[in-house]
Amino acid sequence: MRTEDRHFILGYGSLINGESRAKTGETGDVWPVKLHDFERHWSEMSCEFGMSSVAVVAAPGRACNGVLVEVPQDQFPFFDEREVGYQRTEVTPSQLSGYQQGSLPAGTYWVYHTDEVVAPHPGSPIALSYLDVILSGCLERGDAFTEDFLTLTQGWSSPLLNDRPAPRYPRAQPDVPTERLNRLLAPVTTLSIQELSVTYEP
Repeated sequence: MRTEDRHFILGYGSLINGESRAKTGETGDVWPVKLHDFERHWSEMSCEFGMSSVAVVAAPGRACNGVLVEVPQDQFPFFDEREVGYQRTEVTPSQLSGYQQGSLPAGTYWVYHTDEVVAPHPGSPIALSYLDVILSGCLERGDAFTEDFLTLTQGWSSPLLNDRPAPRYPRAQPDVPTERLNRLLAPVTTLSIQELSVTYEP
């Protein structure tokens, strides 16, 4: 395939998770990377599900991590629909650096971003069902990658909801083991380990 025919999406939230990507469309190989000159924030991107999401905004000198995912061009409409409310913008090779040795694949790189961060609030909190999907995907890429996700994300003081018993996130993965996720989240969230672990009787 010619270089100009290869396209890649930078996934920095739920698209880090392979199972989650597969629910949207066909994808190819994946490379863990850092995206430079963008910063990741928690932001209310839509009021549809009553939860906030992660989003990136242009921020010279800052960075966030994610995965570079090869996506056939005919699959882009499905990902554009998934990321409604975001803008898809081309990024340059110089804005990406890999976690592993070796060069990144040649092609056209895209990222879904926003121009304005709307802080989460009690009516649109950070939802654990969404966070579980992201962190499970991060752990597929190793501990250092996961720690970078936590460190390179802004807005952890925002309201957080344990919605695991009744997930608000439409692509939730309720079977993921949460004990390790709780330990990762405890230092950065507004909930205690006890609150993170709480279950509800039906």
